[in-house]
Amino acid sequence: MLKIGVTGGIGSGKTTVCKIFEVLDIPVYYADPRAKLLMIEDSKLVKEIKKLLGDKSYNKDKSLNRKYIANIIFNDKNKLNALNALVHPAVKNDFDKWCDSQNSPYVLKEAALLFENGSYKSLDKTILVSAPLELRVLRVMKRDNHTRESILSRVRNQMPESEKEKLANIIIKNDNDISLISQIIEIHRQLVKDSNAKIH
Repeated sequence: MLKIGVTGGIGSGKTTVCKIFEVLDIPVYYADPRAKLLMIEDSKLVKEIKKLLGDKSYNKDKSLNRKYIANIIFNDKNKLNALNALVHPAVKNDFDKWCDSQNSPYVLKEAALLFENGSYKSLDKTILVSAPLELRVLRVMKRDNHTRESILSRVRNQMPESEKEKLANIIIKNDNDISLISQIIEIHRQLVKDSNAKIH
């Protein structure tokens, strides 16, 4: 079974792309929501996060104190890297376990920081969902009700698009010009073919 990563900058349309693959019966592992779940449910990880960021990282009801955590990691790159270094291996183990229970020619792992955290290295191929910056900003403003400036500051914290393009094996253009569905069907056909080639 091939393991394919899907990534893209904020507002690029990663989730939309993955939902279309799901319609084609391809299982998708959404790394970011899973990571948030593991940060609450994985007792070893919880202990390590408290050690790194303090007990205030969790609310009394054991939920994540997102505001507190965000405040620390967005102002301290070392703390952000340290947190990623804790969460990343936990997600990798969770993904591997999940893969074992799937029965499909290939699976997708959707993750915002696929290239940044190096997790793409353990995958067979990567897909980058790409869209012009202006369009991405407009989408996120509409979706999350954020200001243009707050979105741009998040974009500046992400790896530049040009760097991601160099690392990606496949690029899906989500710019409202080329049909998203026809691009995905073409990629799906190719991946099923590649998967059969791998088996035989």
